[in-house]
Amino acid sequence: MTYQEKKSIVSLISAVLIFVFYCLYMYPQYPGGAVESSEAFRFWGSFVLSLTLVSILAHILISIVFNIIFRITTGEKEPTFADELDQLIDLKAFRNSFFVFVLGFLLAMGSLVIDQPFQVMFMILIASGFISDVTGSFTKLYHYRRGV
Repeated sequence: MTYQEKKSIVSLISAVLIFVFYCLYMYPQYPGGAVESSEAFRFWGSFVLSLTLVSILAHILISIVFNIIFRITTGEKEPTFADELDQLIDLKAFRNSFFVFVLGFLLAMGSLVIDQPFQVMFMILIASGFISDVTGSFTKLYHYRRGV
């Protein structure tokens, strides 16, 4: 298995674990009162912002730990260049990830149009962000395994 395949697998697993553990941590903090309260808006706003920050920091730390473990176990350095295949795979992964997020964004806005509670919009946005992250990692893994 190549470095890129291993990195994609680690990224995929870490995205799922970060999201699941963060949601399990935040779920008990949900304000149970009125649906349209400012407290609920504050909760969802802090949920999205802190999930973004936690996810970025966790991905950076996991990437550093992965590179250290990769170097110790294989004795090889991380590839310092990206050839045309790597760039093409990255572009395809970004395209697929972006498509999923934009689709989720449109669904979230559509939920407001059909008079769904604002919590539905936030849940769709959060889910589409997670699914787009997983889609990008899975696309990379798929193309490194099967080719372009």
